[in-house]
Amino acid sequence: MKITNVESRLLYVPFTRPQVWASGARPGSTRLLITLHTDDGLTGYGETICLHEFIQPVVERTIAPLVIGHDPHDIERLHRKIDGAGYYHHQRAAVAALAGVELAMWDLIGKSAGKPLYQLWGGGFRRLIPTIAYLHARPPAELAAEAAEFVANGWQTIKVKIGLDPKTDIAAMRAVRDAIGPDVLLRGDVNGAWTPGTARRQLAKLAELDLEFVEQPLMLDDLIGHAQLRRGSQVPICIDEGAFTNTDVLNIIRLEAADVILVDAHEAGGWCQARKQAAIAEAAGIPVGIHSGGELGLSLAANLHLAAATPNLSLAIDSNYHGMPDDIITERFVYQKGALAVPERPGLGVEIDWDKVDRYTTDHIHDAYINRDRPDWFTMKPAY
Repeated sequence: MKITNVESRLLYVPFTRPQVWASGARPGSTRLLITLHTDDGLTGYGETICLHEFIQPVVERTIAPLVIGHDPHDIERLHRKIDGAGYYHHQRAAVAALAGVELAMWDLIGKSAGKPLYQLWGGGFRRLIPTIAYLHARPPAELAAEAAEFVANGWQTIKVKIGLDPKTDIAAMRAVRDAIGPDVLLRGDVNGAWTPGTARRQLAKLAELDLEFVEQPLMLDDLIGHAQLRRGSQVPICIDEGAFTNTDVLNIIRLEAADVILVDAHEAGGWCQARKQAAIAEAAGIPVGIHSGGELGLSLAANLHLAAATPNLSLAIDSNYHGMPDDIITERFVYQKGALAVPERPGLGVEIDWDKVDRYTTDHIHDAYINRDRPDWFTMKPAY
C-alpha cells in the first residue's frame, strides 16, 4: 500500500461560548483535516490543531511531497524524513502538521488490518475513558454552579482555568470545591501565568482544597523553576506546555520537575511520539493524562484509543468536547457519566460527515487567542 495523494482542509467550529483563560480567549476551534489516498483504494483521515497560518503550508509543501509514494505503515521512517527536511533544528514548527498526517496514516493502518487502533497499540487496558469537565474563566459563583451541574451529570473530575489575578484564582477554586464537595477531583490550570514567588504563595493558599494537581504554574520552558517549586509544594505539580518533545519529558523526569505529565500528540508530532512519552513517564512511575486543544471527532477518537491502550494513562483525560456544539463525524460521541467509550470499528472508528465539513470549511485562522472583548489587553507571561 502506497500513499498517492494528500489533501487538507481548514475547518472552524465555534464553541458553545468563547473560552477565556490566561492566554486570552478562543471563540472556537480551528482544525486542519488531512486526507490520505492510497493505491489500493483505502482512504485515511487525520486532524490537527491549527492556530497558525504556516501549518497547512507545511503539510502541503513539505510533508506531502515526502509522503507520496510512502507506505503508511512506515511511520518512524516518516519522522526521520521530516527531521531531514530541515526540521531537526525546528521541531516545534513541524509537530502539529506532522501529527495530522501521522494520524491519517494510523487510520489507514487500522483499516488495512481491520482493527481499531487501540488493538494495534497494546489492546484494551480500559474501554471507558473518564474525561474532565473544563471550566473557563467566569465569576466564581457561575463556575460553582456549572461545576455542580457537571457533577450531577456524572463527571468526577473538574478542571478550572486560573492564572488571571491573585484573588480571583483563589476565590474561583474555593467556590468550585465548595460546590462539588470533597470527593470529586479538582485541578487548576495556570497556563504559565505565575512567577515563582506568586506560585509559592498561591499554592500555599490552595493546599487546603486537596487538589489533584495544579498544571503549568510557571512558564513552559522553566523546568528548573518547576522542580524548585515542586520540592516546596504540598500541591502536586503537572507540566503540559513544557512537555512537547520526548526529550522534554525525559528532562522533566531528570529534574524531578513534575508529579504528573500531560501528553498531547499534536504537540509531540503524533500519537507514535505520545505513546513513547507515556512509556518514558511510566518507567519513572509518573502518571500521565492527555491535554486538549479543542479536538473534533477524529483527534478525540485517537486520544480515546491512546488512553485505552496505555496503562499509566490513568487520569481523566482533558477534553473540550462538551463545549463543542457540533462535530464533523456522522455520530457524535456520547458521554456516559463523564466518560466516553472507545470506538470499536477499524482505524479511528469514526466516519466523516462531509456536509458538516463543507459547513465548517474556512479560509483563515479565527482569532487564535485574541480577546476581542478586551481590545487593549494582551498576554503577559508571567502575568503576576
